[in-house]
Amino acid sequence: MIHLTKLYVGNLPYSYNDDTLRSLFASYGNVLSASIIMDRQSGRSKGFGFVEIEDDNAAQQAITELNGKDIDGRAIVVSVARPMSDQPRRSGGFDRGSRGGYNR
Repeated sequence: MIHLTKLYVGNLPYSYNDDTLRSLFASYGNVLSASIIMDRQSGRSKGFGFVEIEDDNAAQQAITELNGKDIDGRAIVVSVARPMSDQPRRSGGFDRGSRGGYNR
């Protein structure tokens, strides 16, 4: 059974893509996936992504060595990714349940 660790990687240069993210972590262990999160409207990088590494020890070493590392003038953030349920939901700027105060 493969036990993997999913890492959050933030404050990345906007020039990074999935391949450059994968190569950044390749020396630490078997990278199962690497993905940069893209803005749906503009198609540009949001400056963060996720990496899945097969070995917990390799993932911990990557966190230790890469967290705070300067890449193209940006100090990247590397940490264990939290499940979506642990993160507060962001409001879209309006209450989806509201109908402008009118009762129907």
